[in-house]
Amino acid sequence: LVDPAARPDLGGLPFTLIEDSYLCGTRMRLRRMTDSVTHMITCKLTKKYEAADPLARPIVTAFLTEAEYAAFLVLPSCKLTKRRIKLSHSAHVFSLDQFDGALDGLELLEIESDSSDGLKAIEPPHWIVAEVSEDSAFQGGSLARR
Repeated sequence: LVDPAARPDLGGLPFTLIEDSYLCGTRMRLRRMTDSVTHMITCKLTKKYEAADPLARPIVTAFLTEAEYAAFLVLPSCKLTKRRIKLSHSAHVFSLDQFDGALDGLELLEIESDSSDGLKAIEPPHWIVAEVSEDSAFQGGSLARR
């Protein structure tokens, strides 16, 4: 969980606009990503599986055409929109998510690693106010249903 007042200024940094649709009654997420610089659009359908370690959940992703994306978009879903900005800190690249709509003002920082031990070894920036990786209330599907 990020303290927006303490984090670095993000003015002018490129971002990816992410539009998520969490399909009702499933663990599937439909995603449309638009690059702020190239305006390139990527669409995909992802399923995240449950796991004992919430830091190491297996996922399966299928990349979609715009027509395939539109076909899934008509299904009942909970929506979420955010901007993702890549930030470097201590030789690591983090993803900062800034949420829109009902979640406006919420900012989360994430990073990926090959193992949960590797994740735990990464020192977060000083402007992180809480570790929420294991709090299901901060997972995308839960946020979309707020």
